[in-house]
This record gives sequence, C-alpha cells and structure tokens, in this order.
Amino acid sequence: MRFPALLTAKIAKARIERILRPTPHGQLLRFGDPAEVLHSGSDHPVSHERIREVIASPAPVIWIGGSEPLDHPGIAHFVRAIASSGHYIFLETNGTLLRRRIHEFQPSPRVFLTVRLDASRTPQFDRAVEGLRAARLSGFFTAVHSLVDENSELSEVDRLRELFLELDVDGWMITTGSTDEGAASKTGEARKLIPSTLWRKFSEQIESELFLHAKGKETHPFAPARKPDAESCEEDVKVA
Repeated sequence: MRFPALLTAKIAKARIERILRPTPHGQLLRFGDPAEVLHSGSDHPVSHERIREVIASPAPVIWIGGSEPLDHPGIAHFVRAIASSGHYIFLETNGTLLRRRIHEFQPSPRVFLTVRLDASRTPQFDRAVEGLRAARLSGFFTAVHSLVDENSELSEVDRLRELFLELDVDGWMITTGSTDEGAASKTGEARKLIPSTLWRKFSEQIESELFLHAKGKETHPFAPARKPDAESCEEDVKVA
C-alpha cells in the first residue's frame, strides 16, 4: 500500500492553512451525501449550485458517502465533475453494486473507490470483495474503510489485512465512530495492522472529521502532530 505523494502535500498545506487561517480554509475533508445533490432515480442533479459548492471547496479530499452512492444513477457524472477540479475523491460504498456499475466510471489517480468492509462480516461481504477485485482489474485505485469498536476482534482485523494484501488494494483506513475509551484503544491497536504508516495517519485524520460530521458539527482542528517515524520518511509513493 502506497499513499499518493500529491495528497501528502495537499494535507500538509491544509494543516498550515488551519494554523494560519480559520476554517474552512484549513479543512482536510468535505463530506458530500449524493442524496443532497442528485435526484433519486435520475441522472440529473438536484442543484448545479450545490455541485459548484463542492468543487469550490478548499478541502483537498471530497468524501462521498452517507446514502449508498451507487444507488444513484448520476453518481458517475458527479464523480467526474469533482475529479476534474483537482480534488481527491473517496467514494465510499458498501460494494454490492460496484461490479455491476464499474463500467460507468473512469480510472483516475485522484479517485479512490472505497469499499466499507468491517471485521464483522455481513452477508454482502463476498459481493463487496468481488467488486474490489473488479475495480482493481479495471485499473481503478481502491481503498477499504473498516470500522472498529471495543468488541472488534484483532484476529479478525488481521484476517482482513491478509485479504487486502492479496487483493492489492491501494489503501486501508481504520476508524471508530465511538468516543468510548475502549473503542479508541482497540482502534489504535487495529491501526497497527495497516501496512502503511501514511495510511494509518490518514485514518486518524479523517476519523475525527467523519465523526464530527456524523454529529452534525463543524470540522475541528487536527490533533497535535506526532513526530514521524523512519517508516514515514522512507515509504515509496505509488500514485501521484
């Protein structure tokens, strides 16, 4: 797993902006729910103005999630519009429709088709894995987002790690949606299983922003930066 060099630079710039200027200039992530932009059952957007607002966001990352993106016929057009603006896009899906709809998207180094796969396997797990394989074979950049809580078994998370290495996914993020101390501790242990230091750090950065979005609050400042270890400095770059 390798982290995009250009995204690393954009995140660093966002951190500096956050220090020098108030939000939204220092935002890392802009969250977008396709249900708020796209008409259900139609290729046409609810509002071109809302699309322009997303494109104009200073945040380097646009995270598309909330309602299942692949349930919206116009999602591929929405993604192409954002990708052309220079943002990195993480399109989070449960993966069950990914194999069926993959042909509607265009591979781009700025677009990560992100499948939600947790240690507690759901009945849709196998279909989601098939979607990941189809995306990789079609030349797309792929990522996995896993949620961990205090009841998660690290042995199961380790099995996920082996699967993702086999699938050769480009990135893996582990977050928790709970403020429970036990969940935070378990998540920290689980993140150690992510092969890439930069993806581990990215998991921490997006966790707080996704959590606060779910709570309906504004994005809050990054946690104090920790000194990077040698692995961070030596890690190769896979995409730009």
